[in-house]
Amino acid sequence: MCRSKKSTDVIRPRSSNSKGPSFSPSSQKPKTSKSSSSLSQPSSSTSISNNSVLSSGYFDKNSSYYNSFSTQASKNLSSIRDSLPENPHIYDFSDICSATNNFRSNRFSSSSASSSWLCNLQGKQVVIFQRKMRRPIELADLVHKLSVICRSHHSSLIKLLGVSLSGNYVYLVYEYVHGVNLRDCLRNPKNPSFTVLSSWISRMQIAADIASGLDYIHHCSGLETSFTHNHIKITSIIVAEGSLMAKICHFGTAELCGEVTKDEESSKTLGRSKSKVMKIEGTRGYMAPELQFTGLVTQKCDVYAFGVVILELLSGKEALKFLVDEESGGYQRVSVIDTAREAAAGGIAGVRTWIDRRLKDSFPVDVAEKMVLVALECVEEDPKKRPDMDKVAGQVSKLYLDSKNWADNIGLPTDISVSIAPR
Repeated sequence: MCRSKKSTDVIRPRSSNSKGPSFSPSSQKPKTSKSSSSLSQPSSSTSISNNSVLSSGYFDKNSSYYNSFSTQASKNLSSIRDSLPENPHIYDFSDICSATNNFRSNRFSSSSASSSWLCNLQGKQVVIFQRKMRRPIELADLVHKLSVICRSHHSSLIKLLGVSLSGNYVYLVYEYVHGVNLRDCLRNPKNPSFTVLSSWISRMQIAADIASGLDYIHHCSGLETSFTHNHIKITSIIVAEGSLMAKICHFGTAELCGEVTKDEESSKTLGRSKSKVMKIEGTRGYMAPELQFTGLVTQKCDVYAFGVVILELLSGKEALKFLVDEESGGYQRVSVIDTAREAAAGGIAGVRTWIDRRLKDSFPVDVAEKMVLVALECVEEDPKKRPDMDKVAGQVSKLYLDSKNWADNIGLPTDISVSIAPR
């Protein structure tokens, strides 16, 4: 179950000097029996290895060694093809309507910003998200971003397969991962005392997965492009069944729905938007202070939200809640950031009492204290004081390895897997 991050977890998109094809409304009509159009054709270079080596005369084609070598090479090529990212698609809107039964099927999830349906699309089980376009995007820019995002591949990201456009709405098609979101793993409403993440090492693996995936989004997903997620929160993290590996949802949503503009990406100074009507979308408890003030989405906002998620993961508590004050009759605001700062001020003793009690004090206290400090650095009020995700990912990865060494020294199992089915 638990393993350290390796470079093999990441497959970077291949560079290409050719520009993607132009996209126009007329191109949505299929010219062949297929109902979706691929942005690019797969390269035929992956099928070159067998013939060039085996036809050179070094092996007797009638020998058993030749046959076993050929069979093994074919299997290797097949596994390589399966691991490579698929070509992105711009789906025809009629396919989206057919898959969702004209949007009359039961919704997989719903919020004020989006709705989703779990369905089959072209023989694959997918989740289709409907989101409103925040700002108009040039078609050439849309095609470029879609190509890079769909070709990005990381073990901690849920893959975007393609999109469809209709009116002011964007329909994003993601692969389906069997599992539940991190909130339900930590806080089961039917059984608050139970959690599948009952060991320290399982939570450190979750933290390392999220940090690695977000670092990839910020720095590694594009050849000359950096992305912002803008939807990091505890319900946007899926914990996969069996392996308990964390996967980040909604990668590409901010870019393809116009939530992030080039001006915001390159902006170095923060100021209130000049627009008379400024609508800021976000989840309470995860929005960075500057996002609430300016409405500008930056990577530092992702770092802030990541810090909140880590504090929730360590404590098992909600990011923000309001409790009834019996004396005044009003409501008392309780933030996981405030309680974590109080715990950190108390040193190791304060952190030990603050960590989720369901771990039953079975964790390395020094590592836990360092994790709390890393998370608190991510939620600094001043965005300039927050670290970049590459630094954070390195720190979390080191603490994960320290935790694994601690578990090995005391003889705890680190390769178990559990079911997260309803109990």
